[in-house]
Amino acid sequence: MRARNLTPIGLSFLDAMTCGLGAVILLFMIINGAVRDHTVEVTSDLQAEVDRLETEVLEGHRNLVELRNAIDETDDERALTQGLALRLIEMLKKIHVELATFDASTLARREHINQLQTDLRSLEEDARRLSASLPSDETPGDRVRVHVGDGDRQYLTGLKVGGSRILFLVDSSASMLGSTIVNIIRRRNLPDRDKVRAAKWRQTLATVDWLTTQIPRDSRFQIYTFNTAARPVVPDTAGQWLDGSDREVLDDAVRRSRELVPADGTSLFYALTVASELNPRPDNIILLTDGLPTVGKSPARASTISARQRSKLFNRAIDQLPSGIPVNVILFPMEGDPLAASAFWKLAINTRGSFLSLAEDWP
Repeated sequence: MRARNLTPIGLSFLDAMTCGLGAVILLFMIINGAVRDHTVEVTSDLQAEVDRLETEVLEGHRNLVELRNAIDETDDERALTQGLALRLIEMLKKIHVELATFDASTLARREHINQLQTDLRSLEEDARRLSASLPSDETPGDRVRVHVGDGDRQYLTGLKVGGSRILFLVDSSASMLGSTIVNIIRRRNLPDRDKVRAAKWRQTLATVDWLTTQIPRDSRFQIYTFNTAARPVVPDTAGQWLDGSDREVLDDAVRRSRELVPADGTSLFYALTVASELNPRPDNIILLTDGLPTVGKSPARASTISARQRSKLFNRAIDQLPSGIPVNVILFPMEGDPLAASAFWKLAINTRGSFLSLAEDWP
């Protein structure tokens, strides 16, 4: 094989080309590394910005969902409020109609009351004229035909308030608030200002007022009220007799009786004991009550009491009454006490007194 001849010029060219190619490769690698580093540096900032924007977008989505939920709740509340507003408007319309009706009714009642007041003033004027026409020495209460029978009873007027010393015993227990058990229970839980407006109690006070106008001018009197105890209507007059001819004394006794408030049970024992404590003793007793006693000398142990037990308490109380004193009974009928009328009627008959069971519009 023939050997190739090598020339120095050819070797140098190849070396130069190889060196140039190596330099180009080295330069490319240097530039590529620099570009890669610069790219990483630039893209890292951009990637951080992209991550921040993605976070904000996610947060915005969450806020958007919350806002939509809040809007839905607001819409529900608005619909509910609109429904309530419509109902309130309807209620207000009904109230306006009712107020108009009440106003018309109140106006009619005021006119009726004004008419009644006018009639009352007219009647009072007539009463004053009739009183002025009576003889000066005529005893009050003797204005109609009189028939006096046993026990000094006056049949046409029902009761004659006579005697030198007249004792009035006024029942002020809670049962005086009504004629039925339901009304008594309902009224005894009311304030005092409502209790004294009870029709039965107003009738009792009106009866006391009427009785005091019938007291003879030469008589003395005393008014005791009783429930679970007995006490004089006029304070600091226990055991004393009051002057029946003194107008101011009579007016004061009536005024103080109107300040009483019915409460507690009924003890006839203490009421009749007053007759033996007064000195001198009364010669006429007028008892205003509505039924048999519910309490004796000692407080009741049970919350309820039977008719038989009440009769026993009544009989024990009668034992405290001094003999020879007529007892005139004015009974205000009450539901659920059927034995009261017969018991008090017997008391009146046995003591030569009188017995009245009042109508609702008396006196």
